[in-house]
Amino acid sequence: MPASDYQHKPGGALKLKGSSSGGADKKKKKKSSTSKKVRQEEEAVLSGGGGSEGSGREEGGESSSGAAGSSAGVGKTEAQRRFEEVQRKRLLEKAAKAAAKSHKERVAEFNEKLENMSEHYDIPKVGPG
Repeated sequence: MPASDYQHKPGGALKLKGSSSGGADKKKKKKSSTSKKVRQEEEAVLSGGGGSEGSGREEGGESSSGAAGSSAGVGKTEAQRRFEEVQRKRLLEKAAKAAAKSHKERVAEFNEKLENMSEHYDIPKVGPG
Protein backbone atom coordinates (compact mmCIF):
# COMPACT_ATOMS: atom_id res chain seq x y z
CA MET A 1 0.00 0.00 0.00
CA PRO A 2 1.27 3.42 -0.83
CA ALA A 3 2.11 5.79 2.01
CA SER A 4 -0.05 8.52 0.45
CA ASP A 5 -3.18 6.73 1.67
CA TYR A 6 -2.19 7.49 5.23
CA GLN A 7 -0.83 11.01 4.71
CA HIS A 8 -4.14 12.89 4.63
CA LYS A 9 -5.28 14.08 8.08
CA PRO A 10 -8.51 16.04 8.23
CA GLY A 11 -8.33 18.94 10.66
CA GLY A 12 -10.85 20.75 12.77
CA ALA A 13 -13.60 19.70 15.13
CA LEU A 14 -15.91 16.77 14.55
CA LYS A 15 -19.27 17.63 13.04
CA LEU A 16 -22.44 16.05 14.32
CA LYS A 17 -25.31 15.03 12.08
CA GLY A 18 -28.36 17.24 12.16
CA SER A 19 -26.67 20.16 13.87
CA SER A 20 -25.69 23.44 12.36
CA SER A 21 -22.05 24.13 11.67
CA GLY A 22 -21.89 27.09 14.07
CA GLY A 23 -23.01 25.15 17.11
CA ALA A 24 -24.06 28.18 19.15
CA ASP A 25 -26.81 29.56 16.92
CA LYS A 26 -29.62 29.05 19.42
CA LYS A 27 -29.61 31.38 22.37
CA LYS A 28 -31.52 30.71 25.54
CA LYS A 29 -34.38 33.01 26.38
CA LYS A 30 -34.03 34.97 29.56
CA LYS A 31 -36.80 34.34 32.02
CA SER A 32 -38.42 37.42 33.44
CA SER A 33 -38.04 37.62 37.17
CA THR A 34 -41.15 36.84 39.18
CA SER A 35 -40.20 39.42 41.79
CA LYS A 36 -41.26 42.20 39.41
CA LYS A 37 -44.66 40.57 38.98
CA VAL A 38 -45.05 40.17 42.74
CA ARG A 39 -44.20 43.84 43.31
CA GLN A 40 -46.74 44.90 40.69
CA GLU A 41 -49.44 42.76 42.31
CA GLU A 42 -48.63 44.18 45.75
CA GLU A 43 -48.78 47.73 44.40
CA ALA A 44 -52.14 46.97 42.77
CA VAL A 45 -53.49 45.58 46.05
CA LEU A 46 -52.16 48.52 48.07
CA SER A 47 -53.51 51.12 45.65
CA GLY A 48 -56.92 49.37 45.54
CA GLY A 49 -58.11 51.17 42.44
CA GLY A 50 -61.50 50.70 40.74
CA GLY A 51 -63.53 47.51 40.48
CA SER A 52 -60.63 45.22 41.33
CA GLU A 53 -60.70 46.50 44.90
CA GLY A 54 -62.69 43.57 46.26
CA SER A 55 -60.71 40.96 44.36
CA GLY A 56 -57.48 42.64 45.45
CA ARG A 57 -58.47 42.24 49.07
CA GLU A 58 -59.21 38.56 48.55
CA GLU A 59 -55.85 38.00 46.88
CA GLY A 60 -54.12 39.90 49.66
CA GLY A 61 -55.83 37.70 52.24
CA GLU A 62 -54.75 34.57 50.42
CA SER A 63 -51.19 35.77 50.08
CA SER A 64 -50.97 36.60 53.78
CA SER A 65 -52.37 33.20 54.74
CA GLY A 66 -50.03 31.64 52.17
CA ALA A 67 -47.10 33.39 53.82
CA ALA A 68 -48.21 32.03 57.20
CA GLY A 69 -48.41 28.44 55.91
CA SER A 70 -45.12 27.43 54.35
CA SER A 71 -46.52 25.00 51.77
CA ALA A 72 -50.05 26.43 51.36
CA GLY A 73 -50.04 27.84 47.84
CA VAL A 74 -52.55 30.11 46.17
CA GLY A 75 -53.01 27.83 43.16
CA LYS A 76 -53.50 24.59 45.09
CA THR A 77 -56.74 22.69 45.27
CA GLU A 78 -58.39 21.56 48.47
CA ALA A 79 -57.25 17.97 47.87
CA GLN A 80 -53.64 19.10 47.42
CA ARG A 81 -53.77 21.08 50.67
CA ARG A 82 -55.23 18.10 52.55
CA PHE A 83 -52.59 15.79 51.05
CA GLU A 84 -49.77 18.08 52.18
CA GLU A 85 -51.30 18.36 55.64
CA VAL A 86 -51.47 14.56 55.96
CA GLN A 87 -47.87 14.29 54.73
CA ARG A 88 -46.75 16.86 57.30
CA LYS A 89 -48.55 14.99 60.11
CA ARG A 90 -47.01 11.66 59.08
CA LEU A 91 -43.55 13.21 58.96
CA LEU A 92 -44.01 14.63 62.46
CA GLU A 93 -45.22 11.25 63.77
CA LYS A 94 -42.24 9.51 62.17
CA ALA A 95 -39.84 12.01 63.71
CA ALA A 96 -41.44 11.60 67.13
CA LYS A 97 -41.21 7.82 66.83
CA ALA A 98 -37.54 8.00 65.84
CA ALA A 99 -36.77 10.42 68.68
CA ALA A 100 -38.34 8.06 71.23
CA LYS A 101 -35.54 5.48 70.83
CA SER A 102 -31.97 6.18 71.81
CA HIS A 103 -29.06 5.23 69.58
CA LYS A 104 -28.16 2.39 71.92
CA GLU A 105 -31.68 0.92 71.65
CA ARG A 106 -31.63 1.21 67.85
CA VAL A 107 -28.27 -0.60 67.67
CA ALA A 108 -29.55 -3.36 69.97
CA GLU A 109 -32.68 -3.80 67.83
CA PHE A 110 -30.58 -3.93 64.66
CA ASN A 111 -28.28 -6.56 66.19
CA GLU A 112 -31.31 -8.68 67.16
CA LYS A 113 -32.56 -8.57 63.57
CA LEU A 114 -29.14 -9.65 62.31
CA GLU A 115 -29.05 -12.56 64.77
CA ASN A 116 -32.49 -13.76 63.63
CA MET A 117 -31.55 -13.67 59.93
CA SER A 118 -30.29 -16.82 58.26
CA GLU A 119 -26.71 -16.49 57.13
CA HIS A 120 -26.27 -15.76 53.44
CA TYR A 121 -23.53 -18.36 53.09
CA ASP A 122 -25.60 -21.17 54.71
CA ILE A 123 -27.92 -21.60 51.72
CA PRO A 124 -28.84 -25.28 51.36
CA LYS A 125 -27.90 -27.00 48.14
CA VAL A 126 -30.66 -27.75 45.67
CA GLY A 127 -30.61 -30.81 43.45
CA PRO A 128 -28.19 -33.71 43.17
CA GLY A 129 -24.52 -33.22 43.72
